[in-house]
Parts: sequence; structure tokens; C-alpha cells
Amino acid sequence: MPAQLEPSTPHSAAPSGLERGLGLREAVALNMIDMVGIGPFVVSALVIREMGGPQALLAWIGGAVLALLDALVWSELGAAMPRAGGSYVFLREAFGGQRWGRLMSFLFVWQTLIQAPLVIASGAIGFSQYATYLHPFPAWQQKALSGGVVLLLVVLLYRRITTVGKISVLLWIGVLATMFWLIFGGATHFNARLAFTFPPGAFHLSWVFFAALGGGMVNTVYTYWGYYNICHLGGEMKQPERNIPRGILISIAGIAVLYLLMQTSILGVVPWQQAQNSPFLVSTFVETIYGTRAANLATLMVLWIAFGSIFSALLGYSRVPYSAALDGNFFPVFARVHPQKHFPHLSLLFLGALAFLFSLFFRLAAVIKAILAMRLLVQFIGQAVGVMLLRRRWPAERLPFKMWLYPLPALLTMLGWAGLFWATGPARKWGLLVIGLGVVAFLLRARVVREWPFAQDKQPEAV
Repeated sequence: MPAQLEPSTPHSAAPSGLERGLGLREAVALNMIDMVGIGPFVVSALVIREMGGPQALLAWIGGAVLALLDALVWSELGAAMPRAGGSYVFLREAFGGQRWGRLMSFLFVWQTLIQAPLVIASGAIGFSQYATYLHPFPAWQQKALSGGVVLLLVVLLYRRITTVGKISVLLWIGVLATMFWLIFGGATHFNARLAFTFPPGAFHLSWVFFAALGGGMVNTVYTYWGYYNICHLGGEMKQPERNIPRGILISIAGIAVLYLLMQTSILGVVPWQQAQNSPFLVSTFVETIYGTRAANLATLMVLWIAFGSIFSALLGYSRVPYSAALDGNFFPVFARVHPQKHFPHLSLLFLGALAFLFSLFFRLAAVIKAILAMRLLVQFIGQAVGVMLLRRRWPAERLPFKMWLYPLPALLTMLGWAGLFWATGPARKWGLLVIGLGVVAFLLRARVVREWPFAQDKQPEAV
């Protein structure tokens, strides 16, 4: 049953002040460079170690399947509500703008103020750590490099969206060139005995196997995240009811194939027993095939990819406080748009400043699980529930894109994210703590401004 694309809805109108300057090509580019950041290059060894052998490929496949299921949720919501802020708008509308939607959207903004700078900082930290393959930077120089990367990102993003789109395409070309080079090198030097020499009991389906698979997927899902980035830029997309779903699905399909080919290529060149302990696995892989100079070039290209990823991520997240401010759910100053360049410049500067500080004080391994734990309950599971609520409340013409096999993808998405939340281990408590503090902050604010649940609705819920 094919997905349905219908004519544009009233929601396709761009919010005042923003420019619809991004097409399908820019959408795919922004998504893919967000997805392929430093993640797949620093977590590859972790996934092999978690799974204990080449069966680590299952964790990459599992991450792709979960991302694809969730992509149908994002596609349906993004096509129906192509506005700046993405999840903020989705959660508000799905749960009701006058009641629970206020809480859910507030919680998303609340956690975005923490996790979005953490995402940017994690990319910058990974960038500086991977750069030590080229030169053994001491710790303070790594921190300086991380902070410098964030500042450069802000400078590049401080311009019109059409110019940003052109930069994104340039970064995307570097991503594709690197991935294809790695895959070609692995294919021409592939050793099947290395790639598919499984340890005894590798596929024994016990609780240990599934615990390892969950731990591996915690890392692989981190590398797939970003396929929804264009939803945060919905107010700047051309023909969003068509280009948002297509951009999301093309991005995931392309990246899943590239990841699987790249991981298989690495396992066919570097023994998994060695690969699981390599902090610079891709550079080691290229050095094994072509030598030290080529490995240095590969490292530079990995750094290009890492930079492109956090470029795209910061661009998307900078629209979230802006959207909340327009809605009266955040400080009004963040609703300001640059008078000449037409983008929310204060929101960009604010998140960039927090990311700069976080990049100086955090470690990468702790950041990855904390990011997952904070986002899964409110944003990802919340949106899967939300799309089912909208299907009941909204007429068909308000949903230009409809997911295949509804409601199965939404239900499987909820189960998958719940399992992954449990697999984050001790980081769960930080996710729950952030949500709990957000609820307290929401209630305190609602009490002061006399909004729900401390005052009667000013208008009835839209149906």
C-alpha cells in the first residue's frame, strides 16, 4: 500500500519572517550530514566490543529498522505541520494546545535547552578526540579545539538560509566522497574469513545476546539520528508536504546502505579482535590498506564529516526556541528574526554559547547515553502516541502524507524506543530527572501566568 501524497494544506504557509529556500536536494544533504557525523567512526569499535564479534552488524541493521519505522511518524507529522520547531509544534498540536500539549511541548523545549547543546558538544568533542590521530594534542588543547569548532559553526550559520543550503550541499559531497572511498577500499581488499569469523555461540538467542544487541543499538541509533532534522526547518522548506517525507526516507535508505557497506568493509580488513579496541578504527582501516599518508587524509575527511554533522544539527535546533517563543511558551526575545538575513539569530547564538561551554567540560561517552535517555520518552515515544491521536482528531485532508501499514509502525516505534531507553542503563535516571524538573518548571510558570492547569481554558480545543 503506497504512502499517499496529497495537495498542500494550509499548514504549508511559511511563518512570517522566514524564507522557504530549501528544496529536496538541500533536505537530503542536511539530513545526511547530520546523520553521518563523528558517530559511526567513534562507536564502531564500541558496537563490536558490545556484541563480541562480527555479529555487530545486527546492531546496525536493528538501528536502521527502528529509524525507518520512526521516520514514518516524523514524515506524517512533518508534512502536516511544516513549521519551524518541528517536535515542539508536533507535540503541542497532537496533545492539544490548551492542555496536555502545553506540557509536552514545554518539556521538549526544556530538554532541548540541555540536550541540543549536548549534541553539538558531543560532535565537537568527538572532533577534537579524533584529531589526536594526526597530532597528540594535550587535554587542554583538545578542549580549545572543541570550543573553536563550535564558534566556527556559529559564524558559518549566521547567514541567510539559501546560503546555508549551499554550504550544506558542499559538506554533503565530502560525506559521500569519504564513505565511497572507504567502501571501495574495503571491497578491493576484502577478506571474508576476517569479516565472517564468528566466535562460538555468537547467535545463541539468550538474554545475554539481546542485552548485548540493545547495548549495541544504543550506539548505532545515535549514528542514525538526524534523519528528522528538516522537520525543525519545516518553515523554510519548499513544497514541504512532499519534500519532508521524501527527504527523510531517502536519507535513511542511503545512510543505512552506506553504514552496512562500510562496517562490513572494515571487518573484512581489520580483525574484529583488534577493531574492538581501536579508538581510530577508520584511520587504522585505511592505514592497513594504503599506509600512513592515506590514513592521515582519511582522518581529515572524517573530521570534515564531523564538522558537517554538527553544522546541520545546530541549524535545526536553533529553530526550536524560536518556535516556542512565537507561541508564547518561551522568552519573547528568541522570536526575533534577523532583519536582513531572515533567520532566528538570537536562538542560534544562545544555543551556540551553551554548546561552547558544554564542549569544554564534558566527556563523549557519558554524553551519548545521556542524550538518548533525555529524548526518548518525551520526543520520540511522545510523537508516536501523538500521530495516533491526530489520526483520530484530524480529517484526512490535513494529513498530506500517511504512513504505510498504520498503526503498526507507530506501535513498533514505541516498543523499540522503550526498550532502548531501558538499555541506556544508569543514564535513565538523568533522563527522568530532566523530565521531572521540567514538569516542576512548567507548573511553576503556569501558576505565575495563571495558565492551565491553574486557570480555565481561554478557548476550546481545536478538533
